[in-house]
Amino acid sequence: MRIGELARRAGVSERMLRYYEQAGLLRPARTDAGYRDYGDAELEAARRIRLLSASGLKIEAIRVLLPCMVDGPDVFMPCDEIRATLHQEVEKLDEKLRGLRESRRIVASFLKGLDAAPRVTETAS
Repeated sequence: MRIGELARRAGVSERMLRYYEQAGLLRPARTDAGYRDYGDAELEAARRIRLLSASGLKIEAIRVLLPCMVDGPDVFMPCDEIRATLHQEVEKLDEKLRGLRESRRIVASFLKGLDAAPRVTETAS
């Protein structure tokens, strides 16, 4: 199948598919004319990459995890490298959550201060 059909079936833009290929995550065959020729394996890989990406994982982590996905979009072969990668990603997400909670606390304090202050109305000049 051509890139447009793969994009439609996998729910990924053509631009992202080219990026995945450039990153070494997809390796389509080429026709005699040089066109990309994607098969079912690339379709499944593109769907898996989309799922991993939607979970917030970056290309480096996806590169480690993708070859170890089996029997469906979210089942991995059990191995230490995958466990270590997923543990690192959970730690990164936890750090982001801590940062977001702190940002929320600060913004909420700004709002609380505004809510407690008397309202100033603008007058037309």
